[in-house]
Amino acid sequence: MTAILYIHGKGGSAAECEHYKPLFPNCAVTGLDYQTFTPWEIGKEIRIAVEELKRQYGNIILIANSIGAFFSMHAGIDDMVQNAYFISPIVDMEQLISDMMRWAKITEQELESKGTIHTPFGEDLSWDYLCYVRNHPIHWRVPTRILYGSNDHLISRESICDFANRHQASLTIMEGGEHWFHTEEQMHFLDNWIKNSYTKT
Repeated sequence: MTAILYIHGKGGSAAECEHYKPLFPNCAVTGLDYQTFTPWEIGKEIRIAVEELKRQYGNIILIANSIGAFFSMHAGIDDMVQNAYFISPIVDMEQLISDMMRWAKITEQELESKGTIHTPFGEDLSWDYLCYVRNHPIHWRVPTRILYGSNDHLISRESICDFANRHQASLTIMEGGEHWFHTEEQMHFLDNWIKNSYTKT
């Protein structure tokens, strides 16, 4: 039997995995509510969850949303996951952090000096986090399908295309789609994307 593990994005929850159960009717679908806040900590949580599933099921498919995909790629689970579905994945965290620093008018020197800076738009920027990202480039070897919205305000089309090319990932772009797939039209597109691709696995 195949297990589906769902990793949510910022502000999400494991309960979102319920949406995917009808799409994988013959699979055991579960979600992970991670309890930590950094990629090195959350990566460990994800790996433990995958190891537990691996002991029970023959195959594991990962579905990861936004920053959940970034965390998953830092979990060291490549050898245990057969396939992955990434929805609006954060594939260039260093660029995103640089963008947020620019939006908040924060220099690298200020961030290094203060360690952590709270921004007006609600994000905490961390020097340790930035250093981790720079020192741990992504090495991802799992066959992956990516869904991306052309109006994604966090990750550029150039970044997502570059990532897909470097990792031989299948890329589907929804024209007019946003980073957060949530409207009826967007969710219908997402569901069909999964249905059509899953039948080909």
